[in-house]
Amino acid sequence: QYSPNGRYIAYTSQARDGYESDLFRLRVYDRETAKTLDVTPGFDQWVGAFTWAPDNNTIYFTAPDHARLPVFKTSVSSAKVEKVLEGSNDELGVTPDGAWLILTRTSLTQPAEVYRVPTAGGTPAQLSHENDTLLADLDINPVELVNTKGALGMEIQNLLLKPPGFDPGKKYPGLMLIHGGPQSAWDDAWSYRWNAQMFAAHGYVVLMTNFHGSTGYGQKFVEEISGDWGGAPYQDLMNATDYLESLPYVDKTRVVAAGASFGGWMINWIAGHTDRFKALVSHDGDFDNHSMAGETEELWFDEWEFKGLPWEKESRALREKWSPSNFVQNIKTPML
Repeated sequence: QYSPNGRYIAYTSQARDGYESDLFRLRVYDRETAKTLDVTPGFDQWVGAFTWAPDNNTIYFTAPDHARLPVFKTSVSSAKVEKVLEGSNDELGVTPDGAWLILTRTSLTQPAEVYRVPTAGGTPAQLSHENDTLLADLDINPVELVNTKGALGMEIQNLLLKPPGFDPGKKYPGLMLIHGGPQSAWDDAWSYRWNAQMFAAHGYVVLMTNFHGSTGYGQKFVEEISGDWGGAPYQDLMNATDYLESLPYVDKTRVVAAGASFGGWMINWIAGHTDRFKALVSHDGDFDNHSMAGETEELWFDEWEFKGLPWEKESRALREKWSPSNFVQNIKTPML
């Protein structure tokens, strides 16, 4: 994006060629001096949406942070990142007088609506009410954030969602939802695809785990999944399932798991490594790693995650190690 006066161009950048999940930094090119500035030095989260303020100096941006998407700011004159607004935010804009941030805000209980908040700080004011009538007819619960023990000595954050009309004295089936990416995350934000409220609405207690590889917990955590798909992430998910089964209102004999993309791969992996789930749902998940290497158009992704080309010794060993197709003899659980 050009600055309002046309002098600067702000853009996101990744340092390592071929790694689609490298840290997204915010950089500014000065057209007068032909110099490039890193305006998010030391900031360890992925820069997302961004916008210039009318002063041609300040830039507001979003970045994931522990299951939410706060707003931050930095500037050309002083490249220091400061948090401006909590919550899950997107689609940033600044009014021409520089007094207001205009943005959309969302949560697991509300689709995106337009808000404004003073750039000097304050409470967001809701401007649009497109979904008020719809939401008034729905019984939906807010998310609860819980930590479980993870692999590599880490605490893992989970999002817990209870069904409509929840009664702690009753027993409910449990559902583990597994996100794709894998360098992505479950956030306290409305989804128009895999909406956790839709699963809860069928009477499930839903748990969404941000396992190793998830964004919003620092770049080191993101990178610890590459080459280890069925290692630390699988252990994180099994520990989280232990937690779900331990809840007094969850029937541990009726716990299921579902996932898409990498989540689908993980469902396929789970199928060959445990029979603890009552049923599984695998949506567009990789089943055979060598086959994926031969058909995918995302060559950079495949070669990074498995450390090379499929016929190279180290990469071939990793693909064999983490291929669900090598464990079909163990599968007992019904799968959709």
